[in-house]
Amino acid sequence: MARFSPLEWPVFRQFSSPDRFGRGDSVVSRKTREIVPRTSSADRVVQSVCPYCAVGCGQKVFVKDERVVQIEGDPDSPISRGRLCPKGSASEQLVNSASRQTEILYRAPYAAEWQKLSLSTAIDMIAERFLEARKKWWQDHDEHGRPVRRTMGIAALGGATLDNEENYLIKKLFTAAGAIQIENQARI
Repeated sequence: MARFSPLEWPVFRQFSSPDRFGRGDSVVSRKTREIVPRTSSADRVVQSVCPYCAVGCGQKVFVKDERVVQIEGDPDSPISRGRLCPKGSASEQLVNSASRQTEILYRAPYAAEWQKLSLSTAIDMIAERFLEARKKWWQDHDEHGRPVRRTMGIAALGGATLDNEENYLIKKLFTAAGAIQIENQARI
């Protein structure tokens, strides 16, 4: 370890340089000068939208070696104008977390263990259950004989992390399937 010299004190550098008020280079340490931002080493920058709420703040995602290294607010976004809330600022941790689930897990009724499923198997299971519930609880007419053409076996709860277009499509899908219990987290 190098010996400390009083000549490296900021106050000495301040009075021995033109920076008399200590507002410039005289108060910057060598360690601070050597620091470089994570964004400077990025291979590319990708524009994205924050996944946390329905506001839709713009993000700049800095990628190096196909890995996200930093996420910042996008100053070109008309919604957030470069600002992010604390959750949006920490969304890099959402992407790079060691505990992030990347496989589809399924626990059968009364089973004690989870099993891994392929995406096609999981989608097929969901579709089969959706159609079965629709068919089982379908009502053509109510108790007064009026046509209702609905199912009481399917309900939908949309999330606020989806944007308006996604929620619109989900609403149309469930309405077309005959569901009438359709709600959204943003309204509750």
